[in-house]
Amino acid sequence: MLVRFLEPAILAGLSGLDLVAKTVVEGFIAGLHRSPDFGFSQEFAEYRAYTPGDDLRYVDWNVFARTERCYLKRYRGETNTALTVLLDVSASMGFGSHRVNKLEYARFLAASLFYLANRQRDAAGLIVFDEEVRDVVAPSSRHGQLSRLLHALERAAVGRQTDYVRPFLHLMDHLRRRGIVVVISDFYASPAEIVRTMAPVRFRGSELVLFHVLDPEELRPAFDQPVLLIDAETRRSMEVSPEYARREYRTRIQAHVAELGERARQAGMDYFLIDTARPLDAALREYLSVREGRL
Repeated sequence: MLVRFLEPAILAGLSGLDLVAKTVVEGFIAGLHRSPDFGFSQEFAEYRAYTPGDDLRYVDWNVFARTERCYLKRYRGETNTALTVLLDVSASMGFGSHRVNKLEYARFLAASLFYLANRQRDAAGLIVFDEEVRDVVAPSSRHGQLSRLLHALERAAVGRQTDYVRPFLHLMDHLRRRGIVVVISDFYASPAEIVRTMAPVRFRGSELVLFHVLDPEELRPAFDQPVLLIDAETRRSMEVSPEYARREYRTRIQAHVAELGERARQAGMDYFLIDTARPLDAALREYLSVREGRL
């Protein structure tokens, strides 16, 4: 029953990304705790002695009352990881064949990752882009950062064409520490070009996670008469027959997905295909697997 509350159509009915993120992450974590096959890295691990400069909020005052010594609780998730999300808001991300379009789904996913980072006291930042860098929230773990990130996601609007070079140049200019870089996009570009553009992030020692967000109709188009399709970014049009959609198009999109996944993995990146009609638990599970694998 928990998965039902992670379905995109239900999440779209919630007011505000803060409630969406809380609903997704808290429900997801509750499911993980019930599973014997998957732990959660935020579980308590051990105590460590207080050192000047530590945040007093994490002092265990019950221990202090008994021993008159300051100890902080340490958690398995405490790795001071910096999470940076690059969110594609190009025109094609506005497509949706059901209640939630790709950009809305991407917002839900990014908000959930930020909420999870906040729980783990990790620094988090955001770069919103299409052919330009449209918005930036520098990575931070200070108070109020989650609200700043969610507000930036709320104001992210569908833009123009995609250019991966500009946001990655910006990222490289401002990347001060190793961490996890998550790219959420529909990746309508040459797989070789995408991976070549993003590879320098790996050379700097950061992990790179690609979430390939596609609508079910982009993966499995279903119509019974010819339709005129218009490219949302170039405005070029093409008449497509049901026969073409069933055979040649599906072969092409499957080849594109397979090539991007293969090139990404060969370059040391983690790649996940996300269908916007499916619950967010799959995406979070994949991300958390990567996150725990880096501890």
